[in-house]
Amino acid sequence: MSNLSYIHPSAKIGSNVTIEPFAYIGNGVVIGDNCWIGPNATILEGARIGKNCKIFPNAVVSAIPQDLKFKGEMTTVEIGDNTTIRECATVNRGTAENQKTVIGRNCLIMAYCHVAHDCVIGNNCVLANCVNLAGHVRMEDFVICEGLVAVQQFIRIGAHSFIAGGSLVRKNVPPYVKAAREPLSYVGVNSVGMKRRGFAQESIKVIEDIYRVLFVKGYGLSTALQIVEEEMPVTSEKEAILSFVRNSQNGIMKGLATNGSVG
Repeated sequence: MSNLSYIHPSAKIGSNVTIEPFAYIGNGVVIGDNCWIGPNATILEGARIGKNCKIFPNAVVSAIPQDLKFKGEMTTVEIGDNTTIRECATVNRGTAENQKTVIGRNCLIMAYCHVAHDCVIGNNCVLANCVNLAGHVRMEDFVICEGLVAVQQFIRIGAHSFIAGGSLVRKNVPPYVKAAREPLSYVGVNSVGMKRRGFAQESIKVIEDIYRVLFVKGYGLSTALQIVEEEMPVTSEKEAILSFVRNSQNGIMKGLATNGSVG
């Protein structure tokens, strides 16, 4: 640890942690073993950082929420093991509503990203440069957002989905899909990502068939869900899709049907 950094006496620092010059570690911060904290990184009260994490220069972790309802309550940011926060990214604490902001294990949060209060990001997610998440966003495992994606508050993004660069996410994005265009629309399933993660071709085929009914054939949502329920084989992926869509109170993104769309 450099004697040019500031470490609050109450901070708990694990073993084999490198803290570079001019880093700031605030009151009550917890940092796990084998982390690297870069120069000029700022880690404020409420941060709970796992093992083997890297926080790059000028990142700010656990600043208070940019929410006018915040009244100074004690909340946290929790970051899982093996996660990297790149330059100038900001991760804000939770508010009284959910108490914490969470980033899971093995995530990569690239430069200039913003993760707002009460967001929950799953494991193995990638936010490319300048992705902005408003408050209360829920992102499941293995999501990839390309650069300049902006996500509206309270949005849910399903597991193994891929969102194209520059997209504006105003509706929920179901699992296993690729999303692009304006307004955000279904453009296929994330077959490349799923193959890389060991999905069987038969499982990918079922997912494609489900989304063909939901997004391509022009059915109304209730009809599409009934067809999927009754005609598609029972798989864990089918159950995940049905559960996600049925519980999307704010609606889901558009389909590609020419005579109608799901949303």
